[in-house]
Amino acid sequence: MRHFRFTLIILLMTAAFQSYGQSAPYKFDIGAELGMSGYIGDANRSSLMKHPGFVGEASFRYLPNVRWAIKGVLSAFTLSGNTADLDDVLPSTGEEAYDFKSTVYDLGARVEFNFFNYGIGETYKRLKRWSPYLTLGVGVCISSSGGGSSFAPNIPMGLGLKYKVSERVNLSAEFTMTKVFGDKVDGQLLSDLNTIKTAFYKNTDWYSRLTIGISYEFGKRCETCHYVD
Repeated sequence: MRHFRFTLIILLMTAAFQSYGQSAPYKFDIGAELGMSGYIGDANRSSLMKHPGFVGEASFRYLPNVRWAIKGVLSAFTLSGNTADLDDVLPSTGEEAYDFKSTVYDLGARVEFNFFNYGIGETYKRLKRWSPYLTLGVGVCISSSGGGSSFAPNIPMGLGLKYKVSERVNLSAEFTMTKVFGDKVDGQLLSDLNTIKTAFYKNTDWYSRLTIGISYEFGKRCETCHYVD
């Protein structure tokens, strides 16, 4: 496992250095995404899409080169769950079943790594109109459920696929799982079950987002000034 991690780091560093000199033709990218949200926690421990919700996102990217992007994302989505779906009973709820509905607002910053040199251009640049990519970042979320609200940091991680429709227009499909460092996304009642306090780094709240998006690039670079191939 240690050798695998070391090899992965070397490959990512090599790709970064190889693509460093090949800037993207445009500096920025703005987009919008729609899709489904899912929840894993005390009220749902198995299927992400058992109680799907709706998610809407707005994104902004800085494009340093054809392999990397720095992305800011603002998301609004709904989550829901029901303990009636579980085989066991949660005594702390005070009833046989507990269901919740939450509205979540998430603000995050991510790094994206494209597997291929992503873009449209001359053959010698080895650009591809499509590319799978990985994404990892940090964020914060505010959730409201049952009249209460909570704030927590989080770590989103995921993968996706990009396709360049034209020089400036892109389509994408992305799936992310987000680890929440808090146990109140599903409401106050399911926090610290059975009077067992939840540690900051150890809890059962996760949420997912499966989205399809469109984006537009702008801020064209001056190739003569920046010596871009």
